[in-house]
Amino acid sequence: MHSPVGDLSISEEDGAIVALDWGWGSEQTQTPLLEKTIGLLNDYFDGEDPDFTLPLIPHGTDFQRKIWTAMRQIPYGQTVTYGELAEQVGSSPRAVGRACGHNPLPILIPCHRVLGSDGKLGGYSGEGGIETKTALLRLEGVLL
Repeated sequence: MHSPVGDLSISEEDGAIVALDWGWGSEQTQTPLLEKTIGLLNDYFDGEDPDFTLPLIPHGTDFQRKIWTAMRQIPYGQTVTYGELAEQVGSSPRAVGRACGHNPLPILIPCHRVLGSDGKLGGYSGEGGIETKTALLRLEGVLL
């Protein structure tokens, strides 16, 4: 799909979304789930707060999936710090940062909503890095 932050490819396996990548991926047959995901992403880029309650099964370790599950609870237009998220899941801010950096479903699992304790942006797993993270936060009305 085309988006304001670049072309995106969404991958589905066994009825679940497993990856969101920048650029054009391998050819996939459109499925109802992929069409629904594209529709929700289009709503998101139009400034709406879509319900991304989708079957997401990102490939990662148990620890990473625990962090990604916690990130999905961060409301649209709000942010948390790496430290706050670490406290929530009983880990360290650095470990949370590493899990954010390996997020295979950026935007759908909103790692862009996780900031440093000093208000700095930290990193971003999607193409464009901090520039893309800033664009997504501005889209959600978060002032930087």
